[in-house]
Amino acid sequence: MHQMTLAEIARGLAEKKFSSEELTGTLLARIAQLDPQVNSFISVTEDLAITQAQAADARRAAGENGALLGTPLAHKDLFCTQGIRTSCGSKMLDNFKAPYDATVVAKLAAAGTVTLGKTNMDEFAMGSANESSHYGAVKNPWHLEHVPGGSSGGSAAAVAARLLPAATGTDTGGSIRQPAALTNLTGLKPTYGRVSRWGMIAYASSLDQAGPMARTAEDCALLLQGMAGFDANDSTSIDEPVPDYSASLNDSLQGLRIGVPKEYFGAGLDPRIADLVMASVEELKKLGAVVKEVSLPNLQHAIPAYYVIAPAEASSNLSRFDGVRFGYRCEDPKDLTDLYKRSRGEGFGPEVQRRIMVGAYALSAGYYDAYYVQAQKIRRLIKNDFMNAFKDVDVILGPTTPNPAWKIGAKNADPIAEYLEDFYTITANLAGLPGLSMPAGFADGLPVGVQLLAPYFEEGRLLNVAHQYQLVTDWHTRSPAGF
Repeated sequence: MHQMTLAEIARGLAEKKFSSEELTGTLLARIAQLDPQVNSFISVTEDLAITQAQAADARRAAGENGALLGTPLAHKDLFCTQGIRTSCGSKMLDNFKAPYDATVVAKLAAAGTVTLGKTNMDEFAMGSANESSHYGAVKNPWHLEHVPGGSSGGSAAAVAARLLPAATGTDTGGSIRQPAALTNLTGLKPTYGRVSRWGMIAYASSLDQAGPMARTAEDCALLLQGMAGFDANDSTSIDEPVPDYSASLNDSLQGLRIGVPKEYFGAGLDPRIADLVMASVEELKKLGAVVKEVSLPNLQHAIPAYYVIAPAEASSNLSRFDGVRFGYRCEDPKDLTDLYKRSRGEGFGPEVQRRIMVGAYALSAGYYDAYYVQAQKIRRLIKNDFMNAFKDVDVILGPTTPNPAWKIGAKNADPIAEYLEDFYTITANLAGLPGLSMPAGFADGLPVGVQLLAPYFEEGRLLNVAHQYQLVTDWHTRSPAGF
């Protein structure tokens, strides 16, 4: 059962080939046996999972037959879950149990999903390798000496290792798409505002977006259907009708206009990945797509703009963690100032501290106009580049990452080298566009992903293209040895 996709599980449950409780027990046993190798979970919620599975079986017995009813998943450990530790991968929140469910958690629970646990992540979602977690680095199931990507690396590793069929993630600068690419998964970042951020502990509020991670586009369509929709609790949520994402999966790609930006193929791109990207273009051309070159002239400014805006918002969002109201508190503070300094100094790890300091500097009185305002102007130019490109094409295709997964610890001494791994993904967050990464091959046994971007609220188009590609390729069906 562990090799089944989410869609196959849904069909098996509907046809009563097995029960949700049986499936849940099988997957919990796999997690206990195999997760010590990959460290993908922070918390395993065995009692909750069994209770939810039994409830789902009872609902099916009573005549319900929802697509997600009884299907297992896990949540990235920054989605608040009532009564369960929500740590954000940080010592700061190691003892925090949320008093409510995030909207994403509540919506999926109402649809009947079974929560197997909370997955490991870079601390407060800050990282591209899942090495900054207070609970230790996550390992890539394809090669345990390599990173799975971040910050949703725990979700990616758990699905890649076949510990469960799907998981939630969040994407601030590529944190769904990049780990999906490095672990041979399909990962979707929806349009900003498509999925509620309420109850999702913030890193950078104008960039964060929740989305699905699974093995196939078909699975991501099912999961996004349960996640998407307007939420009055979230002021950034957009009141836009949610289409049936599964209904358009089998639409023809005849005449689809695919843009390939010339700026994507610079010196920083591994030539093996470039070859696999162009091979995927050829497959899509066979399906009827038309390919043309487009230009994103401000792409080169994306990394510096992002690493001003995101840390600036992080420094503001993380100011609430002060050792007073909740979370970690230092022992025996001398006074209030000592309480603040030591609680934050001991509770936050090095990467979080680095970004808080960068953000505070960029927002300071003497540098706000020079850095933050300029970064926001670049952000607008990047958005305009995409709007111009989408006048001529329906989707944009390119690499998800410039390199395959690197070895754990290889970039620790050079944070900027790790930041550059987000080169192709951060523009979608800066512009608020939907983006998807799909498996497209291997380089020396390590997975490679191809990224698709589309205009606002065109997630269905991305899922359609990826699904049609997956019908004629088998990259997404391959699983790591030993799992």
